[in-house]
Amino acid sequence: MKKVLLFTALAAALTSGLAQAAEKLVVAATPVPHAEILELIKPALAKEGVDLQIKVFTDYVQPNVQVDQKRLDANYFQTLPYLKSFNEGKGTNLVTVIGVHVEPFGGYSKKVKSLAELKDGATIAIPNEGSNSGRALILLQKAGLIKLKDPKNALATPKDIAENPKNFKFKELESAMLPRVLDQVDLDMINTNYALEAGLNPAKDALVIEGSDSPYVNFLVARPDNKDSPAMQKLAKALTSPEVKAFIEKKYSGAVLPAF
Repeated sequence: MKKVLLFTALAAALTSGLAQAAEKLVVAATPVPHAEILELIKPALAKEGVDLQIKVFTDYVQPNVQVDQKRLDANYFQTLPYLKSFNEGKGTNLVTVIGVHVEPFGGYSKKVKSLAELKDGATIAIPNEGSNSGRALILLQKAGLIKLKDPKNALATPKDIAENPKNFKFKELESAMLPRVLDQVDLDMINTNYALEAGLNPAKDALVIEGSDSPYVNFLVARPDNKDSPAMQKLAKALTSPEVKAFIEKKYSGAVLPAF
């Protein structure tokens, strides 16, 4: 009986020790595709002693604020131009850990079937965040709808438009709000994660979309003090595994592209 009790105690201690050894990582993500990809790798990370906890956000501000304040360990939702703009504007010092995927940015409409059908004075909705605003305007320029003063200005706003031959009107909104005005505007420039959440298929529904050469890679982002931690590096490795690549290619059918 004593041997059985001793064995039970040892097993419990071992189990407890393993549980304590697991390092918790709390990561912020937008619902699609970021949180879905994190959910995919959660079991594999658990086997490596990393307790991945996913906090879902629908905005682009709080995930960075809370990582900076050490309320979260990392986030996965943003591009490098957005991160640079955020750091400069908020005085933060968040850093990239690894690039994971590209979400080709696109323009959608329920009022026209092609860009050529856009009439004089048509309303185009774009994100109001610096880098996303610039991304939308650069794409519109590549489509021949406008000309910017500086075609490479990643932080361009409507004030930086040099030529607007069709007198388009620009409605600037938070990125998360853009799918909600699809019925109200003539062209809606939407980030792919929000487009997917709204049931849009970027590969089929977008009237204009970035190519696979898009420089806007989505990164895992952390702080200088934890970016090189063993748990964070395990997360980075898992996010760029063959399993994640296959999942992205099958699940999103071109709407999301692996960047590794």
